[in-house]
Amino acid sequence: MGDIDYENAEQEDSSKPEINEQEEAGCFRKFQNLIIPPEFRDRYMQRANCCPPPIFIIAISIAELAVFIYYAVWKPHKQWVTLDVSIWKSPLTYDPSKRQEAWRFFSYMFVHAGVGHIFANLVMQLLLGIPLEMVHKGQEVGSVYLAGVLAGSLASSIFDPLTVLVGASGGVYALYGGYFINAVVNFKQMKLIFGVTRILAVVSIDFSYALYRRFANLEGGVQVSFVAHLGGIVAGLTIGYIFFIDFNTKLCKNPLFWLCIFGYAAFLIFAVFFNIFISPAP
Repeated sequence: MGDIDYENAEQEDSSKPEINEQEEAGCFRKFQNLIIPPEFRDRYMQRANCCPPPIFIIAISIAELAVFIYYAVWKPHKQWVTLDVSIWKSPLTYDPSKRQEAWRFFSYMFVHAGVGHIFANLVMQLLLGIPLEMVHKGQEVGSVYLAGVLAGSLASSIFDPLTVLVGASGGVYALYGGYFINAVVNFKQMKLIFGVTRILAVVSIDFSYALYRRFANLEGGVQVSFVAHLGGIVAGLTIGYIFFIDFNTKLCKNPLFWLCIFGYAAFLIFAVFFNIFISPAP
């Protein structure tokens, strides 16, 4: 009497989800409260941890900030709030007349047109990317992000082929699409989308500013394409479905899974063909 059955106790403990309370109270809790409703947080937290840390989204953000500082401080321009000459001549900017330099379809994400541009992108990709990477890890979040970057530049080359492109909006909007599909598929409840509505104002401002840069007459300034936003969010919905469905479980028997893969691949093939043979850009 009074003895404790340690074997049964261990079995009971092992049957419960393991949640690292230190991690919950630390790096992840600060971010997941912004996008996950209270009734779903414990379920999501069961799969979240800081080991490994969200290296990809932090590293890409630091790289983008470093490039912006480089052009703002050391390159010629009228003022650093909105950059001009320094970025339009950058070897990183997507320029349709130089699209044979294939790296530009990715490297444009490192160049931003001003403080407001980079601030909005960094804030949103950190708020969305860190919680996603806590669960789905860097290689998956990175794949979705870079798929959005590539889809953004290719979509711009097709639907707005004569304009230049700068900024990480393709990748950021891929995270929007990835979060949306993550919420719908994994939780099967549309009210999870309330996390996006909390940042909807910022999204609207960012997209409106992109439209302004494209269509406003900025005293003869360079017009920047906004199509990367749309290409990025579509890439997030498709590639996000591939990587985020059911917390890393790849449902290879699901037709929608393969539809997303072949749909994105078909878009890439068409975009390459268009840029080589059809594009009106010089």
